[in-house]
Amino acid sequence: MEQTHSIMAQQVAQAAGDFQQKRTGHAPQSVRVVLSEETLVITLHGALTPAEQALTRTAEGAAQLQEFHRQLFQTSVGALREEIKQITGVEVCEATAEVETTTGAVVQVFTSGTMVQVFQLAGRVSADAWQRGKPHE
Repeated sequence: MEQTHSIMAQQVAQAAGDFQQKRTGHAPQSVRVVLSEETLVITLHGALTPAEQALTRTAEGAAQLQEFHRQLFQTSVGALREEIKQITGVEVCEATAEVETTTGAVVQVFTSGTMVQVFQLAGRVSADAWQRGKPHE
């Protein structure tokens, strides 16, 4: 995956950070955005509150936290999908967020509070558009 510091990446990162703040009341410490062909990956570091981090110390608590974030994301992701479409000019056809509390492998949220959001786009965003910060013209 290619990581850039493009205007579009910055816009998506801002939108994702704002989305996290609005839906949980807790802003992530940092946000990274990577685009690889039709896959957009958003990583939110420090996304869990201290109480959520404490909850991950038990298997039952970790499972509850995973399900909570899964449901919260699915019921509220529509606005972020639309914002990503406005920024990139490409519709989001799939989106998921997952909490992994033990290994951190292929995950959205780690016990450290990192969340990765992966969006499958319906088409490609050209490298030129990604760098310029403007959708298809």
